[in-house]
Amino acid sequence: MQNQQLIDFVVDKIEDMKGRDIQNLDVSQLSNVTDTMIICSGNSKRHVKSIADNVVKEAKLVELEVIGIEGMEESEWVLVDLGDVVLHVMQDSARDFYQLEKLWAPALSESKAG
Repeated sequence: MQNQQLIDFVVDKIEDMKGRDIQNLDVSQLSNVTDTMIICSGNSKRHVKSIADNVVKEAKLVELEVIGIEGMEESEWVLVDLGDVVLHVMQDSARDFYQLEKLWAPALSESKAG
């Protein structure tokens, strides 16, 4: 699956579960771990877990490799590693606290300028 197809697939599965505030960050020039980070919000621990579960289940159905899953037990912030795409599903409180978009924004701006 091409990178854009994988991004579209993940976003579609997030939307199926009513995930909110979906952000897609191209980090291919900044990270050797992944090309794209997708960040979204869930309303509660159960919602966060359901979004992540859905992405994992649907990925396995189409034989995509799920490299790793972190945070399912607490479900405040769940990370799903699909290789070229890493998904972060977060409750609002965790997303506000960690501010991943702002953390990566200066680096993204610098990489485009330089």
